[in-house]
Amino acid sequence: MLSVMPTRSRQEQVRAYYASLPIATRRRVRALRDIIVAVAPDAEETTSYRILAFRLDGRVLLYCAGWKEHTSLYPLTAGMKKACARDLERFATSKGTVRFPAEKPLPVTVIKRLVKARVGEIRG
Repeated sequence: MLSVMPTRSRQEQVRAYYASLPIATRRRVRALRDIIVAVAPDAEETTSYRILAFRLDGRVLLYCAGWKEHTSLYPLTAGMKKACARDLERFATSKGTVRFPAEKPLPVTVIKRLVKARVGEIRG
């Protein structure tokens, strides 16, 4: 007989992700989430790759994750880099990620610009 594991709802997965984070990291990720939702209120909060994700119009808008030393936003697309090139000079980036240091406040204006650029890519 094949046993079927019950699947958790999207909301349960999101709650579990937040619960897995240390308190300070959880606060930063929630703050990052609030910025994303303020710019893209139609975005659907979910999890993917065991981190927080947002979908917009059936496509991945952004992923974000909290770590001990930083909070990350993914993907950092070519369009986002172009739209926010000057702003991004202050932060560590890699091919598809921007990292905001944990010891500094989240750069709300920069994050809003990044989210707007990504929404623009999706909605064209």
